[in-house]
Parts: sequence; C-alpha cells; structure tokens
Amino acid sequence: MSSAKILVVDDAPQLRRVMRATLTAEGYTIFEAREGAEALEVFRAKRPDIILLDVNMPGMNGLEACREIRRTSDVPIIMLTVRNAERDKVLALDAGADDYVVKPFGMQELLARIRAALRRTLPQDKVPAILSKELSVDFEARRVRVQGREVHLTPKEFELLRQLVANQGKPLTHRRLLQSVWGPDYGNEPEYLRVTINQLRKKIERDPAHPKFILTEPWIGYRFEPPSARTAASVESR
Repeated sequence: MSSAKILVVDDAPQLRRVMRATLTAEGYTIFEAREGAEALEVFRAKRPDIILLDVNMPGMNGLEACREIRRTSDVPIIMLTVRNAERDKVLALDAGADDYVVKPFGMQELLARIRAALRRTLPQDKVPAILSKELSVDFEARRVRVQGREVHLTPKEFELLRQLVANQGKPLTHRRLLQSVWGPDYGNEPEYLRVTINQLRKKIERDPAHPKFILTEPWIGYRFEPPSARTAASVESR
C-alpha cells in the first residue's frame, strides 16, 4: 500500500470515479480536477506526488497545463490520451510529460506506470559533479550551468543526463537508457529517447547539431563525453 498523493485530471466523471476507486483501494490519496486551470489550482494547494493528466479537455488542455506545471515543479506527470500517433507522443514529451498512456488502458498497467514513476523520485546513487567552464552539473543540488548560465532541465532530461554521466565514456544502448530512465517496461519506445536527447542537447550543447558532450553511437545508442581535463582544471584553479 502507498500513501502517495495523486492528482487525477480528466473531464470524464465516469473515468475519474473508476480511477478514484481503484487508486484509493491501493492506498493512494486522490485529488481531482476536471480541466487544466482547475488542475493548476489543486496542484498548488495540495502538492501531489504524481499527476495523471488527460490531454484533451475543455478550456486549458493537458499539454498547456503540463507546460505550466513544469515551470515550477519536477513532479512526475503521466499523460492520458486516446491519441496513439508518434507526433502526439512527441508533443506530450516536449511539454514535459514523463510518461504517456493511451486510452483505453488497463488499470494494472496504469498502476505499474505509477509505481515506476514514484520509484524514480527516490534518492539516486551519488554521481560526481561536473565542473568546467563549458558545463557544470551538481547532481545533489540538481543544478546545471552552461557557460556560467543556469538552465532548467525537466525530470526526464535530468535523469537521462545522470545516467549518461554515471557511465561517461561508455556507449549506452537505447534499450538500457529507456529502461533506466522510464522503467523496466520500456525499451521499444525510441521516440521517447530521441525527443529527450534532442531537448537535452538544445539546453547544454553550444551547437546542438554538432554535439560535443552527448554523442550518438550509430546503431547502438548514446555516449557522454566529459568536458576536457584542461577546461575543468581551469575552473578548479579559480
């Protein structure tokens, strides 16, 4: 049983009733909202541990609400939608969603996704900080600076960077990265990884089209190349 707080946002009362009954029986505390603007009010008042957010709602839709929440919070967000096209998944991930579940879905699948998302909010193994003029990352404080300017990463972007840095210099397969960042049930969702890698490169690379930190290993996956020792040494000597 879990004591985590879940905000369920959906304009369909029947679906909210089913989810409230199922999630409450699992020990979760449930808050509800019918559309995006109401979801923001409940989120700010109740501070849930995870949000289940419908995409298509009247008024402020789920994508808009997700972007607004991401301005101030790293809370896990699972998007719920009837759309299954890759473009729709990309839009949800671009908005800052952690996961994407297509309706109709089985409650056991949803529960597994919730558990996986909550597990990833637990403290992680310590990864040494990166200190250089070009890129500095403090994993304990969750702070990233590029050329001395602080940048904000979404939870998935930050966790992906953590995985790459923890194995710096080593190529990591698509499947390993997907399962490490999104959970063990993943491995065949390359668009998740591709979108997040592109987002991360735009934020930390001087030239995202010609990256020097996050390198592509053709037919394998990605590899993190740390800043040069010369650059790091110049920072440490200041």
